[in-house]
Amino acid sequence: MPMRSSADAGRVAPSMMAARAPMPKSFRIEGLMIPLPLRALFAAALFTLIGGAASATPLAPDELPKADRIVVWKAKRELDLMAKGIVIRAYPIALGGHPKGPKLLKGDGRTPEGIYVIDRRLRQTEYHRALHISYPNPADRVRAKGGDTGGDIFIHGMPRAFGRKDPVRFFTDWTNGCIAVGNIAIEEIWNAVDDGTPIEIHP
Repeated sequence: MPMRSSADAGRVAPSMMAARAPMPKSFRIEGLMIPLPLRALFAAALFTLIGGAASATPLAPDELPKADRIVVWKAKRELDLMAKGIVIRAYPIALGGHPKGPKLLKGDGRTPEGIYVIDRRLRQTEYHRALHISYPNPADRVRAKGGDTGGDIFIHGMPRAFGRKDPVRFFTDWTNGCIAVGNIAIEEIWNAVDDGTPIEIHP
């Protein structure tokens, strides 16, 4: 495991962009489904009530180096952007409603564990932006024993109603298996991460 630097003291993230079209009705993300907006907004209300949300000034794309790896620590609820073995930015995350253990089957509410890549991205979703994770990998298929693994697992932002305030931390896990970050955070991750970037998801 790479050594942590003082850079990961910066917990919350930022960047740019605004107008998004609604998600097409035919588009389905396993980690983003009704009634998740209600759960997400409940989480957002908690941040606001206890002072756990803060506005942030977006970093320009040239203010953050390109990440060469993403590392997710499920137990710590943290996503780290890495460059040359150093944490360049760390973000609080929310996971699926059943966060312990690797994802086994579609609809189990678990977030995958393993090594994947970011293989595509969506600018227009109800959860701001989304980066697709290449789940399932061969180990996931073996673990599923022929069952339906699902596959629509993303890193994504919050509902639009949450606006441009990122949580200091999430007080509840509310996705169906995706990895949720704040809306400014997903913009920064979007800018720092190219398609093909590896992502490690640890317990």
